[in-house]
Formats: sequence, C-alpha cells, structure tokens
Amino acid sequence: MSKVRPIYPLTVFYDGGCPVCAREMACYRRRGCEGRLSFVDISQPDFDPALYGRAQQEFMASMHVMDARGRFFLGVEAFRALWWVMPGRFYPFLAALAGLPGIHSLARLGYGLFARLRRYLPRPKP
Repeated sequence: MSKVRPIYPLTVFYDGGCPVCAREMACYRRRGCEGRLSFVDISQPDFDPALYGRAQQEFMASMHVMDARGRFFLGVEAFRALWWVMPGRFYPFLAALAGLPGIHSLARLGYGLFARLRRYLPRPKP
C-alpha cells in the first residue's frame, strides 16, 4: 500500500475497449475534475506506451495513473489516487477506506481477479 500521495494533475490510463473500464471513466469525467485529471485510452491505435517507458502489456495488465511528478500508481493504488481528487466526501472516504489494512488486501485481491478476467468481457463493436 502506497503511503505516497499523488501530486495533481493526474493522467489516467485506461482500456477504452473494456466496457466496464470505459463506463467507469465516463462516470469520473462527469464529476467535474477539469484541470486535475486527464484520460488516455490505451486501446487506441495512436497510443504509444514507449512515451511513458512502459510496454503495452503492462498498461493492459492493470490501470495506471501517473501524477505530475511522473510517478505511477497501479491497480488499487491507481483508483485510490483518482478517488482522492474527486469532489465531495464519498470518493475520498473510499480512498481512505481502501487503504486500511485488511480492506486494502481484499481490494487488491478483487482488483487482481477483475484485471485477469476483464479480457473475456465482450468488447464493444467499432
């Protein structure tokens, strides 16, 4: 569990070909975090993972969030970084909750299962 808090703005890398991922990112976009979040769809043909010093397989294996200092947060830590910036009380509470011992372990387990199984979800038609 990362004790490092991200420095904003954040770049959120997500798989737009995954229906769950795309829907969730659309929800986050509507939350009003302009200037603090930007979104990069790693499923697009023009996405170049080498610009970030990573391979496409790494990006596809788990959600990545990069902060203003170029630090990457992966999987559950990526969600926590994203949730800290959300307005209101719910998402920051969720970020704190997901960082608690025990809950963090369960969240990592759940995310790990989803990350492995999401490739079997039906992809949207172009």
